[in-house]
Amino acid sequence: MTALQIYVSFPGTAREALGFYADVFGGGLSLFTYQEFNRTDGPPDAIAHGQLNGPVALAGSDVAAGQQGVRCEGLMLSLLGTAAPAVLHEWFDKLSAGGRVVDPLGPKPWGASDGQVVDRHGLHWLIGYEPESASS
Repeated sequence: MTALQIYVSFPGTAREALGFYADVFGGGLSLFTYQEFNRTDGPPDAIAHGQLNGPVALAGSDVAAGQQGVRCEGLMLSLLGTAAPAVLHEWFDKLSAGGRVVDPLGPKPWGASDGQVVDRHGLHWLIGYEPESASS
């Protein structure tokens, strides 16, 4: 792999969270339990590794005993210009469901359109595009 891979440690919600991201972004989702990996440091049905492959790649797992789950402070996952504007608006709306809109996705004084949302699983997203990409 030659690109950055986001890997999130979820507090026992990996199955739900990765399923949510598969619904938002599409793509293929693979989930493997602690039992399938012969791990004993968590519940047998907890997710030891999950991988979403598609327009947005994301991986994660449920934390093992004694580990801390995701906390996003001072970090945003940027999807600036990664898809057509209509798709970016759709993703923003889906990520907003049950989450918190920090800044609505729309035109900004500098000419671009962008917005920020913290989704229901605690990930902070920056989504937007430049005006010339609005026709693509």
